[in-house]
Amino acid sequence: MIGATGIFIIALTAFILNLPFGYLRRFTKKFGIAWFLCIHIPIAIVAFVRITTETPWSYIPLFLAVGIAGQIAGHRLPFGKQA
Repeated sequence: MIGATGIFIIALTAFILNLPFGYLRRFTKKFGIAWFLCIHIPIAIVAFVRITTETPWSYIPLFLAVGIAGQIAGHRLPFGKQA
């Protein structure tokens, strides 16, 4: 069983992991292969961490919400060219 600190660390990891993928998504064609991968690679990594740490299924909505927040924040990072 994983405690509150472990849940927080996984959620923080999900957010930080999604930042660069959200940033890269800005430069891809919407609904293209690269766009799809920018969204789904972090999901697979967080799912692997959740499974290996035996975190209950009930935390998936939290990790998903934090991942979406990371994608949005990464997409809005203020450096680089705008697409």
